[in-house]
This record gives sequence, C-alpha cells and structure tokens, in this order.
Amino acid sequence: MLQASYQKHTLQFTFEAGTSRGILTERDTYYIKLWDSSNPSVFGLGECAPLRGLSIDDVPDYELQIKKICNIINKKLLSIDSTNTLPQLVDESYPSIVFGVETACLDLINNGKRFLFDTPFSRGEAGIEINGLIWMGKEEFMREQIETKLRAGYHCIKMKIGAINFEKECALLESIRKYYTPEQIILRVDANGAFTPKEALKKLTILSQYDLHSIEQPIKQRQTDILAQLCATTPLPIALDEELIGITTYQEKERLLQKIKPQYIILKPSLLGGFRHCQEWIELAEQQHIGWWITSALESNIGLNAIAQFTAYLNNLIPQGLGTGQLYHNNISSPLEIRNGFLYYNNQQSWHIEDILSFGDL
Repeated sequence: MLQASYQKHTLQFTFEAGTSRGILTERDTYYIKLWDSSNPSVFGLGECAPLRGLSIDDVPDYELQIKKICNIINKKLLSIDSTNTLPQLVDESYPSIVFGVETACLDLINNGKRFLFDTPFSRGEAGIEINGLIWMGKEEFMREQIETKLRAGYHCIKMKIGAINFEKECALLESIRKYYTPEQIILRVDANGAFTPKEALKKLTILSQYDLHSIEQPIKQRQTDILAQLCATTPLPIALDEELIGITTYQEKERLLQKIKPQYIILKPSLLGGFRHCQEWIELAEQQHIGWWITSALESNIGLNAIAQFTAYLNNLIPQGLGTGQLYHNNISSPLEIRNGFLYYNNQQSWHIEDILSFGDL
C-alpha cells in the first residue's frame, strides 16, 4: 500500500537575493516522500515550495495541509497503480503541494531514481539552454553579476529591474549592447510589476532601444484592461508571469489569454499547480500563437530537476529559466550542473539526498 511522509528544510541563500518584493536570505521548502509499503527502499520525492509573498498557497496553515495529504494517502490503502490519481486528492488552492505530489508520483513509478521523463537531457546526452539571472541590487553588484555570467558562456541574460534608478538600469543594458549584438547575447528583463500603469509604455519604449527579447510582467497583476492595452501597443514583447498565478480552470486561462493577448507566457509549475496545468497553458497559448518558456521558482535541486526534465520533455528550444540550482549553501547535491549557459544532467554524478533529508528512515 502507498505511504507518504514529509520533511521541512530551510534553504540558505549564498547572497542577499533582491526582488521587487524584498530581500531573500532563506526560504522554507517541504519534501514529500512516497513509497509502497511492500518495497520501502524505492521511493519517490517531490518538493512543495511556496514562494513567500507570491504563491497563492503562502498561508499560515501550509504545513498542516501537507500533513493532511500525507494522512489521507496513508489511510486510503491505495495501491501503486493509484499514483496517477494522487495529485487530485490535493486542494488546487495549494498548487505547490499539487506539484510536489505529482513529482513524487512520477518519481516512484519510475523506480525512485529522480528520473521522471525519458529524454536526451535526463539520459545525460543533451543540455537545456538557460538564461543567466541577474539579481536586483546596487549597480556595482549587478554589473559584477553580468560580467560573471558573460564570462561563464551564457548567451541569454535576464536582468531583474526596478530596484535601482531606471536610468542606471538602462545604462547596464546599454553597456552590454555596446559589445554584444542581439545575435550574440539575448537580453530579457523582469520588472516583477514594478512599473505604474501611467509610466509603463514610456519605459517600454525606452527599453526597446536595447533590442531586448522581452519584459516580464511590467505592471502588477490583475490590471487586465491596462495590460491588454499595453500588449497591443508595446514596442517590446511582454511576457506574463505573476498574471497566471491563481488561474486554475481551463476556461479562465483561455479568457485571460484572449483578453490580454501577450506575446509570451512564463510557466512556473510549483506556482501554477504542476505539469498538467502548465500543459493546459501551453495548449491554449499555442492556439493563439503566443510564445512560452518555463522557469523554476527558487526550488532546491529536487524541484529544479523535475521542472528541467519536464521542460526537456516538451522540447522548447528557446532559453529557459532554470539556472537557480546554485543559489543555496545547503542545497541537495545532485547531478545537475551548468556549463556554458546550458543545464545538464550529469549521469556520472550521484544524488546525495541523505546529506539533507532523513524522514527518519532514508
């Protein structure tokens, strides 16, 4: 019979990670373990990681909800053949728990080896191109990050903006364009809703002179009329990010995309309710000729691995947002590694789950 347990872990950032919602120095995450009582040495792992101030399930009773779903699984006397229905037991108002249970199920039915999708990436034969993420901070800190990413061989840079003076942020972008053409370096920016509706179009026009690929979420979410007008008139492609959070039904997703008509959408499985919801967004986006890519949301390597393998399965060849595995002092050691702006799964390396997790019986 299927059994489940969970363990909390606090991840420690290697630096002060600046966002428009404040400085991050640590974050709590929860790992859910799923196994068949007849073969407990084989287990699936999933990560439940709400993002503070952003996830709809960033609520005080979050841990109680994980405990509740584990108790439900333990009492239902389910067989391993029931794994495909387990995510449906989770309340969809807890999307990161849906994602964690979904990942644990996929892991378990694939023999508990953190091998979720059979692709050239998961077999160690190919990499996934990713963007190098530039965090908000003082101008010197941001410039140092840019130089480090360029030296490391990244061909796509994503810079978070809204933390320092806008003119200084533009100067950083200009300094990149002075030496690198759009063919050499793809530039993305992420405003995280930092612009006011009144100033947004003017700032988009200024930013467009730097030949940017796109801007993520220029204004705060739930201003759909204004955002639709921006997407219709913008000189710079707009990608929806936070706007998608909390939209769960197929009909709501369709209405949102039809109304706003963005140039891109960005999919974060742990914020949107797992792979099934992401696939619905992709289906609707492609029907409306809207581009998309996938981004991790500061998960540890357990969640990042699941998202990366899912991304490889979908075979979207533009740069993805999967470069967050090196953010923490106390991440779980894994075969994931970055080389020249690509994420790889190095099958010569092992997972070292036991260094962080115990569950009392690992």
